[in-house]
Amino acid sequence: MKVFSALFAAFATANVALAATGYIHNERALTPHRKRWTSDNPYVTVDGSVCTVKPMGGAQDDGPNILYAFNLCGSTALINLPGYYTVNTVLQTYLTNVEVRLTGAISYVPDIEYWSPNSIYLTYQNATTYWFFGGSGVTLHGGGTIDANGQTWWDYYAQNPSAGVAGGSSRVFARPIPLTVGNASNIVVDDISVINSPFWHNFVYQSTDVTYSNIQINSISANESAEAANSDGWDIYRSSYVTIRDSNVQNGDDCISFKPNSTYMTVENMVCNGSHGISVGSLGQYAGETDIVANVYVRNISMSNAQNGARIKVFGGSNDTNSVSGGGSGYVKNITFQDFVNNNVDNPIYLTQCYSSSAQQCQDFPSTLAISDVHYINVSGTASGKVANNTVATLECSAECVDITATGTELAPKNGTAGSGKYLCANLQDESTLDFQCTDVPITKG
Repeated sequence: MKVFSALFAAFATANVALAATGYIHNERALTPHRKRWTSDNPYVTVDGSVCTVKPMGGAQDDGPNILYAFNLCGSTALINLPGYYTVNTVLQTYLTNVEVRLTGAISYVPDIEYWSPNSIYLTYQNATTYWFFGGSGVTLHGGGTIDANGQTWWDYYAQNPSAGVAGGSSRVFARPIPLTVGNASNIVVDDISVINSPFWHNFVYQSTDVTYSNIQINSISANESAEAANSDGWDIYRSSYVTIRDSNVQNGDDCISFKPNSTYMTVENMVCNGSHGISVGSLGQYAGETDIVANVYVRNISMSNAQNGARIKVFGGSNDTNSVSGGGSGYVKNITFQDFVNNNVDNPIYLTQCYSSSAQQCQDFPSTLAISDVHYINVSGTASGKVANNTVATLECSAECVDITATGTELAPKNGTAGSGKYLCANLQDESTLDFQCTDVPITKG
């Protein structure tokens, strides 16, 4: 079993750096300053280094006033957002050593016509965002809510499923992300609710040393024929040293997804309901691209009523140099799922190198993205029975997967007992490192 001392030492170093800035969880040292700014905006007041935004009311757009406060008080300050704010303006902010205290709520106007061309384009899978939250040494906290009013987007998407492409969004029909921490470092987001997202709820984009804690996520459609789509709790892309902990996610897609080039990730003490699992990937989608996910530690997870539990998803290979459905290279390495409890989960353990690829494609063109050093420790609970033959786990590689281990596995099929479920395996280098008996099967479509 791999020893995680080096990984934890790296996390400890990051925490020391965090402490040095005065930010520990949702606390920061804010030294009183004499009044440095003067506001000529009647909705933004300044008291020393504390700036407060007053809502306009009457469904008027508070976005320009919020931007005014962030621009005026963007360094070594406290910004108070105590009210209910209606926002129909793109928020792009860059702060340095600032505490943002959201005790009220930000409500994005569900205006597809405005947001589709104007929300900030983030390239990866055509994602866009309402709020690009950049900077260094920033805390966002306070018990408040970011409400994206996603029902309008869910209803439209259900009637126009071809409107979103690649990642489910487009410049014609953008479904913005409520909060993107982007091009940022040393960021803490604590005690915030993010609800009713048209797309992913949180995106960590090209950032480092980011911590989320005590986050409440909920996107459940009121229309049974228009479910919330692509409602991931978090997606992480080209980022390092990200921690997500002590949070609750109620959604219909990945609870957390580690996208390309996510390294040194820690996820712990999470409750996920209705999701597609905690997922490494998807990776290897684009031919010619190199995707890396490494040094991921996931611990103490409660996963209920979900499609997947502990999941790794990699596309198959391709002979098409322009492929957008497989053929990318790279690796997945040093991944641990520990103390992971499943309740009514279709695939409590799911590893595939044939994600969204046909079985024939994977046979003819095995994945060029390697998977190694993956460890399942104390994964337990029950499967839903939706996968045939009492299957409780699937580990299928189109190219050989190396150093896959499992200890303390106690998974039961629906209405069965631990040990009576079936474990499907394909192309593992060594099955003796698993504490369950594999049934070797051909590769199937992932």
